[in-house]
Order: sequence, then C-alpha cells, then structure tokens
Amino acid sequence: MSTTAELEARVRALEERLHAVEGRQAIENLKARYGELADRRYRRGGGVVDSDELARVAREIGALFTEDAVWDGGATLGLCEGRAAIVERMAQPTLQFAWHYFLKPQIAVDGDTARATWDVLAPCTTTDGRAHWMAGVEEDEYRRVDGTWLHSRMRLDPVFFAPYDRGWGRQQRRD
Repeated sequence: MSTTAELEARVRALEERLHAVEGRQAIENLKARYGELADRRYRRGGGVVDSDELARVAREIGALFTEDAVWDGGATLGLCEGRAAIVERMAQPTLQFAWHYFLKPQIAVDGDTARATWDVLAPCTTTDGRAHWMAGVEEDEYRRVDGTWLHSRMRLDPVFFAPYDRGWGRQQRRD
C-alpha cells in the first residue's frame, strides 16, 4: 500500500509528464499553423496574394511569436528581432511561391520553455519564375505565455537551395 507522500509524488510525476506531452502537442500544432500561414502568402497557382490579404496573414504569423522573438533566416532571408519586425518581414515575401514541410520534430519541453529541431523541405518558385527545392534544419525555441506556446526564436540553417530542373546533386551548402 502506498503512503500519501508516495501517491503525491506519483501524481506530481504524472502531471509533469502530461505537461510535457501537452506542450509537445501544442508546439507541433504551432509549427503546423506557422507553415500554413507562411504558405498562405502565395496563391496556389503561384504568385503573391493581394496586399490586404498579405498584411492580414503577416499579422497572423506575427501573433505566433513572442514580443521579443527572433526570426533568423540566415544570410539569404535575413534576421528580424521583435514581433513587429517579423510581421514586416512576412509582409514582404522573397519568393513567388512556397510550400513548407516540417519533418522529424525533436521537441524537448522544460516547464514553460521548449526547444525543437525540425527538418524543412520547401518546393518554391523564385521571383524570376524558376522552380527550386530548399531543404534545411530549423532550430527553434518556444515559451509559454499566458498559457499559450509561442515561438521565441526560429533559426533556419539551409542545407541546399537547388534548381528543380538540375536537382541538388551538385549543390554546395549555402551559408
């Protein structure tokens, strides 16, 4: 028979595990929503949506980040510090089309913070109309604010950005 202290310890341990599982699930949903909104900036047939829709989607993307968040797209895509800068950046797409896939999540929840690594694959079209494949790794940090998980840092490390018609076999890593 368990003592009250043993039972309380077991309940605390179960609550911690449940918190971590719920956090992981919320972060997976957050990342899916980010990808959905990032892609919603483009029309399905290609081309950027109209400016009013683009501004609305950019604000929705910004709401997925903490006020002091950092969005780091590397040398190619730039660095944004703060929610307002992220909204501004998302309202100015550098492509004509993209479709993001976030794969192989490795998420570690620690209380009200978390870290994750995601592989990203994105077929995309550049502004000159050329189709490309982009693959990379995203290193993310998250913080729970008023019960809601938000991105606090997102950093893309590109592995390749290769023309669709030539493939990635001869591509060098872009830094």
